[in-house]
Amino acid sequence: MSMNNVGRPTRPEASNDDAGFASLSGGRGLLQDEPLIFELGGWTKTGVDLPDAVPADSALAGLTRDEPIGLPGLSEPEAVRHYVRLSQKNHAIDLALYPLGSCTMKHNPRLNEKMARLPGLSDIHPLQPQSTVQGAIELMDRLAHWLKTLTGMPAVALSPKAGAHGELCGLLAIRAAHEAAGNGHRKTVLAPTSAHGTNPATAAFCGYTVVEIAQTDDGRVDLADLESKLGDHVAAIMVTNPNTCGLFERDVVEIARLTHAAGAYFYCDGANFNAIVGRVRPGDLGVDAMHINLHKTFSTPHGGGGPGAGPVVLSEALAPFAPTPWVVHDDSGYRLVEEAVGPAAQAFGRMSAFHGQMGMYVRAYAYMLSHGADGLRQVAEDAVLNANYVKARLSDLMSPAFPEGPCMHEALFDDAWLEDTGVTTLDFAKAMIDEGFHPMTMYFPLVVHGAMLIEPTETESKAELDRFIDALRLLAEAAKAGETGRFKNAPHLAPLKRLDETLAARKPKLKWKPVAPAPLAAE
Repeated sequence: MSMNNVGRPTRPEASNDDAGFASLSGGRGLLQDEPLIFELGGWTKTGVDLPDAVPADSALAGLTRDEPIGLPGLSEPEAVRHYVRLSQKNHAIDLALYPLGSCTMKHNPRLNEKMARLPGLSDIHPLQPQSTVQGAIELMDRLAHWLKTLTGMPAVALSPKAGAHGELCGLLAIRAAHEAAGNGHRKTVLAPTSAHGTNPATAAFCGYTVVEIAQTDDGRVDLADLESKLGDHVAAIMVTNPNTCGLFERDVVEIARLTHAAGAYFYCDGANFNAIVGRVRPGDLGVDAMHINLHKTFSTPHGGGGPGAGPVVLSEALAPFAPTPWVVHDDSGYRLVEEAVGPAAQAFGRMSAFHGQMGMYVRAYAYMLSHGADGLRQVAEDAVLNANYVKARLSDLMSPAFPEGPCMHEALFDDAWLEDTGVTTLDFAKAMIDEGFHPMTMYFPLVVHGAMLIEPTETESKAELDRFIDALRLLAEAAKAGETGRFKNAPHLAPLKRLDETLAARKPKLKWKPVAPAPLAAE
């Protein structure tokens, strides 16, 4: 059995499961056993016949490859079967509800995908003359318009590629604004204890010292602690709203007032904008900068599918410092401002080599147009309704971290209800895999002990929510009944068993190496 992946065998181990026996081949019904692609053999064959390459002069100064490239050779059916079998070992939003809290794993409408593949949008190049891509640039302009309209902000930078990249964009704009005003001495950023980890990391990357803001017992920013830490040394605060506990910051307007009175800027982590889109405009709350994860709010692919997009909206005070490029429209058509001259003289620079991710712009714009103003408002309403339904139906068996009042788009539970059961949050999450569901986000936010953060999103029906909730209720009852065996060795029914996650994280093996054959006795 191969052990190329740290912490677990590559293939499933034989075990007695609910059927009372293990298969002889390692397969499980229609789920085939599948080794690593490098273990499939066939190194001397390919699925395509190509003529031998004609040797040519090399300009690589002796750096040419002198050994085979090391790729396995597979026929076409072998390659197709390999990846289909792998796909059967993964959970996916197209299979069932994906309840990761703070990640918003929701259905991506296929209409968006169809639009992103239209000729003229899918096959253009960033170095084409702008006169040949007027429609694409106009689409960027329309997307920017609606992002500004939905947030109540006067400017937007489209080019950041992700949420953390957007945070970097916002803090660089804030730093540029302070330096332009002669306030370069402001070197502190304040962030709540429940903040996403990227908030303090981004601030530190920009050269700031990060100071934590305390949290109240009901999961919000402690105003008194915030006020005590503000001063002329503070450049900005970074607050997520709704926050990572799934709660709306009731005092957000006062947070903004105190921040501005101290001469600092208010950066809002917009990761959870999907919970308020169409209902609340962050600009009206006093926000100066906010990134928008298009995958979370406007349903573009979430990771894995290539570069993402994390546009950043900016207040009037920060707009002059927005990074290039941005779109302008005049009598000659649409064009991109790319040089730091004229209106862009104070731009802090660029966030990426070109203009952002066109495929994400198309998907997000298609999502906006297909929903309309009323539909986007319903997105937020349904996301909040679904999360509160989950909280209400599970609160008699599991312990909500903040039981008083409604939550926003995600329901947060702690592990108090597991006390004396012998079952941990991790055990419970692994048992969910046996029930056919991806686990919720575990142990985050860190301010809640044994946290279980569930975000059902707005795309789930009541029937699917009930199916998910019923499975969790059965597991909770089993944990309280002392059925620890169900949990301690879970998952039992997955293609692979529980990993040694600590070893896998600390000593990952990222490169496959062939296993040396065992020597024969005669040798």
